[in-house]
Amino acid sequence: MKRITTRLVLTLALIATPALADENCVVPMTDWQPREAVMKLAAEQGWVLRRIRIDDGCYEVIGRDAAGRAIEVKLNPATLAVVEMEFEDDHDEDGAEHEDGGDD
Repeated sequence: MKRITTRLVLTLALIATPALADENCVVPMTDWQPREAVMKLAAEQGWVLRRIRIDDGCYEVIGRDAAGRAIEVKLNPATLAVVEMEFEDDHDEDGAEHEDGGDD
């Protein structure tokens, strides 16, 4: 039984790995858009940025969306496509916090 459990855990870990890799950006620095392009995209979306940083090889912007909600957005540095988006102050009636994983 222990051998089956170990194999099952390893198999599930291998299956889950591609899903986790989607949140990382593997783009050569020579192909990155400049920070100014990130700021332009944010302005077009109505986002007010507080910070731009690099996380897992992606641009990560922290600020507020057009509705005033706190956001964290990971962007592919070459295409500026949204890789992941979290709304930090989304609460339901119970006060539980929710995150929007974007296009999952």
